[in-house]
Amino acid sequence: MNKTPLNLPHSKVTELEKLVNYQPNSIVSSTLIDKKVGTITLFAFDQGQGLSEHSAPYDAFVFLLDGKAEFSILGKPYPAEKGGMLIMPANDPHAVKAITPFKMMLVMIRE
Repeated sequence: MNKTPLNLPHSKVTELEKLVNYQPNSIVSSTLIDKKVGTITLFAFDQGQGLSEHSAPYDAFVFLLDGKAEFSILGKPYPAEKGGMLIMPANDPHAVKAITPFKMMLVMIRE
């Protein structure tokens, strides 16, 4: 997974979908905010790419900016497409797979 930090100016309206680009056979991520209290990260998954089952100690909010994906939480599938959102509970094993190329914003707030 390629990770690229973004240096965005404050107080500027920006289209999130344009801040991260697809790359063949890859997952690309760009961090918008990385603070003690939480992170906001954009991801672009090429079709068929995914993240294997894992868990995080914080709730995770996901918003799809483009495409279609299937999330799995505790083994239960949750299909999602552009404009959809999902909250993945802290400590619950989850995974994601790109049905088509898709982009998402991931927000994690730490306790």
